[in-house]
Order: sequence, then structure tokens, then C-alpha cells
Amino acid sequence: MKTDSIFYRLFLEMPGIYFQLIGQSPTLANSYQFHSVEIKQTAFRLDGVLVPNTESQTTPVHFGEVQMQKDTAFYRRFFAEIFLYLYQYEETKHWQALVVFRNRKIETEDTQPYEALLNSSNVTRIYLEDLDDEAYDNLGLGIVKLIVEGQARAVQQAKVLVAKATAELADDTERQKVLELVKTIILYKFQDLEPEEVIEMLGMEMEEFKKSRLYQGMQRLARQECIEEGKLLTVPLLLELGLSVEEIARRLELTVEQVQQAAQNQSN
Repeated sequence: MKTDSIFYRLFLEMPGIYFQLIGQSPTLANSYQFHSVEIKQTAFRLDGVLVPNTESQTTPVHFGEVQMQKDTAFYRRFFAEIFLYLYQYEETKHWQALVVFRNRKIETEDTQPYEALLNSSNVTRIYLEDLDDEAYDNLGLGIVKLIVEGQARAVQQAKVLVAKATAELADDTERQKVLELVKTIILYKFQDLEPEEVIEMLGMEMEEFKKSRLYQGMQRLARQECIEEGKLLTVPLLLELGLSVEEIARRLELTVEQVQQAAQNQSN
């Protein structure tokens, strides 16, 4: 899972964090729904859009974007997406945007055409390198900082967040959201470890983890991978029986490329 994917999941699961990052009350999230929006007749897609629950002439639509790698054309694309959205959704009267950068080095220098926008109250830029350890005093900001922590500190800080969530969140659903996000981030950072090892590392109970959506999703993925692997193992036999690559792909619900790769692996 890419880092920006984790961020979009974070905004989806805990949209209050978005508003904390722009210096507003996290309770504003109760008035919004998180969306991904395809811009019609273009190749543009806005992955982080917070749309008000009810139509309003004064409540802004929020556009969120996360940049973990340098993209020299970023602002040209981002503002093009926003203004195409405003063109296609005429009911939108007010908007604000949040851009989250890993650090200042990856922000493109190609800003001159957009200086007026970037210096306006419409756009907020956040650099994760500016977050200090005080961020861990707040669950939402702490999760954001955990995403960019190195391995050496990540486990200890994850334990701090787990303990804080367990102590402060009485609502089981909200607590589980935080715990799953923390576990997902650590799994991302230690991809060579098994989930059980990560759970032990964080000092959590395996039985509790097995009840989580993260674990259940991983189990479903594992089952799907086993099923797909079984299908691929039958490809050489079906080829010997005279079926074409296209016919095998259709019958096994695989892509032609997967069937061709399986056949090539067998010949090697």
C-alpha cells in the first residue's frame, strides 16, 4: 500500500483529521462525506473530496491531495482538476484545498502561475517534516506523523497511540478505527514481517486483532490469492488439452497476460 493511499484511507475513516490539519474543528467532519470524484471526459480523478452533507451556498467543498514524491506538474494538474470540478458542479460556490507534502524538497518550483491561489485563504499547505513530537498528544495528528516516522521510532510511537486510543476512546467503533490504522501503517513500514509479528511488536492481543476489519480483509485477500494460484496451476494442463490462451482466460476468469505468464513459467 502506498503512503498516499494510507492518507486517503485516513481521511475516509477519520475525516476530522483533515480539518485539524487546516486548523479547524474536527467536528466539522460530521457535516461532510468523503468522496473520490472522476472528472468527466478527462483523465483526471480527485481522490480526496469532502462534500457537504446538505446543499449550502456558504459551506465550502474541500479538496485534499497528498504528495510523497516530487511531481513537477503537480500544481498544474491539481488546480486544473479543481476548476474542472467547479465547472461541472455548478452548485459549488465556495471551496478550500489542502495539500500535504512529505517535506519542502518535493514541492515543485513551478508555482508562478498559481501564486495568487497559493497565497490565498483557499489553499493550505502542510509539510509533515514540521510536525514535532507534540503531535502525539493528539490521536489524529499522531497518526499523521506516524506515517512518516522511520522504523527506529515507529514502533514505540505506535505503542503510544495504541495506549492513548485504548485509554481515551470509549466508543468501540472509533477505537477500532484508530487501532486498525496504526496497525496498517506499521504493516506498511515492516513489509517483511508477518501480521502476527507486528501485533506482538505492538503489545496487542492476537484475538482482538482477528476481530478487526484489517485482519478479515487480509484473510479474504489470502483466500483470493490461493484461488488464483490454483487456477494458474491448471493452465499448462489446459494448454495440453488444446484450449487457446484466450479460451483459458475466459473460462478461469483470468487475464490473457496472466495465462501467458503461467505458460511461460511452466516452460522455464
